[in-house]
Amino acid sequence: MIPLITQTPRLQILAASRALLTAELHKPQYFPVLLGAALPIDWPAGEYDRAAMEYFLDKLTAGGRDAAGWYNWYALRKATDGTPRTLVGGGGFMGPPDAAGTAEIGCSIAAEWRGQGLGTELVAGLVQQAVDTGMVRRLVAHSEADNPAAQRVLQRNGFEPAGLAENGRQRFERAVEPAL
Repeated sequence: MIPLITQTPRLQILAASRALLTAELHKPQYFPVLLGAALPIDWPAGEYDRAAMEYFLDKLTAGGRDAAGWYNWYALRKATDGTPRTLVGGGGFMGPPDAAGTAEIGCSIAAEWRGQGLGTELVAGLVQQAVDTGMVRRLVAHSEADNPAAQRVLQRNGFEPAGLAENGRQRFERAVEPAL
C-alpha cells in the first residue's frame, strides 16, 4: 500500500480520502475543519475542479483500500509564525500505474501561492511517493503549451518534453528509479 502522507521542507502532502472529498463536494463548510487547514481564496485551484473531485471520489469508492494514494493529494503549507497551516494546492496521480509501470501525475497551485516554488516541491513529493511504491517505472505529465511555469515545475523535477499528446497538450516524461 502507498503511504498516505509525506513531508517536504514546507509542505505536508496528504492523500485524499472519501471523507475529505465528500466534504469538499457536499459540505464545504466542514472541509477546512476536516483538513485542519485554512483555504485559499480561489479554491479549488487550476484544473482541479468539481469534475475532478467527483472523478477522484468515484475512483476511491470503486477501488477501496487499493485505490488509496493513487488519486488526489492535498498540498498543505506548514504553519509559520505569521501564517496558519494552509491548503495551497493539489496534485496526484490519475490512478495506479499500468502493466508497464507508467503513471500519470499532475498538480495545481492556488493563484495566491504561485511563484514560491511550492509546485516544484509538491511534484517532488509526489515523485518520491511514486518511487517509494516500487511499482512505478515511468511518470508522464501534461501541460498546456501556454503554461511555461508548469513546464518549469516538471523540468525541475527531471521530466523531459516528449512531444504532444492527442489533446494537443505538451507531454512530459520521466523515468523512475526504484527505491533501494
